[in-house]
Amino acid sequence: MKYQKRQAKNAADGENKIQFYFSAEPEGTSIAEDVQKVIVTAAEETLKYEDFAGEAEISVTLCDPAYIRSLNAEYRHMDSETDVLSFPIFDREEEDPVIGECIPLGDIVMNLDRAASQAKELGHSFLHEVGFLTVHSMLHLLGYDHEQPEEEEEMCDRQRKIMQRLSERCGKEGETL
Repeated sequence: MKYQKRQAKNAADGENKIQFYFSAEPEGTSIAEDVQKVIVTAAEETLKYEDFAGEAEISVTLCDPAYIRSLNAEYRHMDSETDVLSFPIFDREEEDPVIGECIPLGDIVMNLDRAASQAKELGHSFLHEVGFLTVHSMLHLLGYDHEQPEEEEEMCDRQRKIMQRLSERCGKEGETL
């Protein structure tokens, strides 16, 4: 698996530095610049909303339905395609971040075919769906879940607020989601 490294600095405050490692499955698939940019911006906005200070590292794999289905079967014992999987490494409740250290948050695996079909079904742009799936996955990397109704309500509320902020940020930068 070949990785494309990308560094982002939180545009709002210049504090958070995020290292992104992008890859594609199947290997050799190109990763569009606009997709990378939306993922980076959505991750930054999520960390900012969650008051996550410091440096972070995130691996992002953009894949096809077969690849994510195999991961879903292996790790969640669900033999079905899904839109995004999150594999958290850092546990905010059990570990205190060390100032100056880069914290590996985990891995995001996103099925771009599913993102495209969901965007069409929901009547919004493909990039909006990529942004939403990134926010959703980032919240998982930060320890949120939606297994219980109370957890789902909290996570959905956070997603809604972050997406609103993301839309406003993109609007100010002359872009659309």
